[in-house]
Amino acid sequence: MTEETETTVTFTIAADPPPRLDKALARDVPDAATLSRSRLAKLLGEGAIALDGVVTTDPRHRVTAGTAVTVTVAMAAESHIAPENIPLDVVYEDADLIVINKPAGMVVHPAPGTPGGTLVNALMHHCGDDLSGVGGMKRPGIVHRIDKDTTGLLVAAKSDTAHQGLAAQFADHSVARRYLAICYGVPDSADPRLRGIKGTSFEPGNILKVQTFLGRHKTDRQRQAVSFEQGRHAVTRARIVETFGRPAAAALVECWLETGRTHQIRVHMAHVGHALIGDPTYGGRRKLSPKIIGEKGVTAVAAFARQALHAATLGFIHPVSGQALEFEAEIPADMAELLRKMRGKG
Repeated sequence: MTEETETTVTFTIAADPPPRLDKALARDVPDAATLSRSRLAKLLGEGAIALDGVVTTDPRHRVTAGTAVTVTVAMAAESHIAPENIPLDVVYEDADLIVINKPAGMVVHPAPGTPGGTLVNALMHHCGDDLSGVGGMKRPGIVHRIDKDTTGLLVAAKSDTAHQGLAAQFADHSVARRYLAICYGVPDSADPRLRGIKGTSFEPGNILKVQTFLGRHKTDRQRQAVSFEQGRHAVTRARIVETFGRPAAAALVECWLETGRTHQIRVHMAHVGHALIGDPTYGGRRKLSPKIIGEKGVTAVAAFARQALHAATLGFIHPVSGQALEFEAEIPADMAELLRKMRGKG
């Protein structure tokens, strides 16, 4: 008995097909096949698609209604990434995607310096045979990332169709993402200093808007830097949720992204002089007065060992069912304890 290495998808081109073959295939391929537009394009180029028994590779080929299509799909190849039995906080899961509440300290994807112990390794073990294949490989589809020491919500695809649908939503910035952050100082419109910082403005409701370009730092490749001439367009908004001390020396803020760039919130908040508490890359260590937030508050701030940033809300349209989904993750224990002590309740 030989092991099955490929499967065949057959269907018929429906009435009034688009003029191009690639568009007709994308329109009429059965949903159950879970073949995305990009996957079909790749298969077409590989000679894996036949029309009425004749192989064609031309995406511009004109096709007519009633044409029989045969797609030969190789079974998803095993990934080189090793599954690892790492506990996951699963917020939601179905046949197409999974939403995880990521802990601090977990890298999302393997890299030369972090070959294992990542979220992808954990997903490979957790999902197992439920991974139908992303781009012909049995692996989860990562469409966005959050930093190693940032906690909170992240969605990954389990199928090629879900991967393409989610990626499109992230590309057009239609995904709702809100973060909770604890920063030095208070980003208030009453502060005239803020209005003098390039790229900074305020919207109604005391909402801070930061709009710049972001790119690699000129001398430190591990950092991102603000620019106004080159880089990738980045827009962050933030509003004050709570302040700490009299006069206020720190704040809990809600941030949301119009774009999603590497380290975006951390860099933008540092740019306006309100770096995140604990941020080892952009924050520095500022001295806070015990007369303002108390001895325990000062000690807690000084001891906080990561950026105080949590991806609290994630909302998107399910790429297969079309259902609007939104998820929330409670603020993690370490940030909750920091807030408690800054309120003088530690």
